[in-house]
Amino acid sequence: MFASELFLRFFNLLFFINILFAFAVVFIERKNPASTWTWLMVLLFLPSIGFIFYLFLGQNLKRTRMFKLKKEEKENLTSIISKQKEFLNNENLTKTNPYLSKYSDIMKLNLCSDNSFYTNNNKVTIFVDGKAKFDQLKENLNNAESYIHMEYYIFQNDNLGKSILDILCKKAKEGVEVKLLFDGMGCLKVPKSFFAPLIKAGGKSSCFFPPFLPYINLRLNFRNHRKICTIDGKYAFIGGFNIGDEYLGLSKKFGFWRDTHLFIQGDAIDAMELHFLMDWRYAAKEDSTFDDKYFPHRPHLGKTGLQIVSSGPDSTFNSIKNGYLKMIGKAEKNIYIETPYFIPDDSILEALKIASLSGVDVRIIIPSKPDHPFVYWASTSYMGELLESGVKCYTYNKGFLHSKFLSIDGSISSVGTANLDIRSFTLNFEINAFIYDKDLTSDLDYSFMDDLKYCDELTVENYTSRSIIVKFKESISRLLSPIL
Repeated sequence: MFASELFLRFFNLLFFINILFAFAVVFIERKNPASTWTWLMVLLFLPSIGFIFYLFLGQNLKRTRMFKLKKEEKENLTSIISKQKEFLNNENLTKTNPYLSKYSDIMKLNLCSDNSFYTNNNKVTIFVDGKAKFDQLKENLNNAESYIHMEYYIFQNDNLGKSILDILCKKAKEGVEVKLLFDGMGCLKVPKSFFAPLIKAGGKSSCFFPPFLPYINLRLNFRNHRKICTIDGKYAFIGGFNIGDEYLGLSKKFGFWRDTHLFIQGDAIDAMELHFLMDWRYAAKEDSTFDDKYFPHRPHLGKTGLQIVSSGPDSTFNSIKNGYLKMIGKAEKNIYIETPYFIPDDSILEALKIASLSGVDVRIIIPSKPDHPFVYWASTSYMGELLESGVKCYTYNKGFLHSKFLSIDGSISSVGTANLDIRSFTLNFEINAFIYDKDLTSDLDYSFMDDLKYCDELTVENYTSRSIIVKFKESISRLLSPIL
């Protein structure tokens, strides 16, 4: 009798604590309803343990204070932004460049939501496989004379990671300024000692949101997912490739690794450098020095128009998602999308449906090999919903598809680190290049069409015939999609 009474008291206490946790989620966090309901269900079915999950994955109490300095830094761009607004609002723009005028609203959106200034003195090369990308990266790293700034979500302790770290150490010994920024979650299994040779050689490394204990990170929900590298203000890289052997297609699990990365020469490097310096200052706790060497004057290099757009927990607006939405809404002929994780919010999902129902050719490719099962099952559940609206959905079979790419009408496109999922839209620190160039977009579209050769089409017939077990997995994963 005593034991049962004790159990009842414990159960009542647990229930009361859970109610308090639920109130904290609803009234303190003030998340969107879908996310709030998801967390309430976690708390309901996993009392106390659910709140521990919330502390690791859902807490968002210090966002404003944590990133206040970064917001102030962006305010220093006021003069550049005002000139850009004047340029985009100029009526002569319609007469001088009808192409830019057609998409000036997208450019204004990126400018006003993220201070993303437009540049057109750029030469851009596309990489769709790891070997070519890393060969180019190593060549530019070896030839660096002034500085190397690298920021990667994952920097593996393997053959590729060691070979690049060796180059960084060599350049640091030569007197080149070397700064390497990596993410605490992405490099959770990489020992600190791995980066020690760079420090000894005179370079610097810093961890973005480091775990306070080995393998324990209370900020694991905020991931610096950016992959950028700037060298001497002359060369820059942005896209989906991290640093590791698997990105060379050497993983037994995934095999060939299909990604999209850009090699940029031109004025857009300035925007990438600004983002790196702001991230470095926060992570390394160092004052940023905006030295002239980081922003050199450049000769005419090309004609590709670019905006470098960022988003993250420190952003007032979901800038990359809003840019995607604007592009989808502008499409008249076609929308092509590649993404490893497809978990759209309601706005993106409805926009794609509307576009397809309006006669736009909407095609989406996701991997057939999941690296995160719950994310994969959630993705296929959304794919099934889009099929009803006439969207063409495909799964890539050649290897693992990690490309983050969106294009419309063969005219403008976006390549970067952001997936088409809620995490990339709201939680991760992401960065994308929005491309205003028909030739470059056509090249990206060509790669997309080539990828279709290695895809299976997901039709209404084969989707409806999937097993009950798969449907159950999709239903559970779909329910958890706001927090995946």
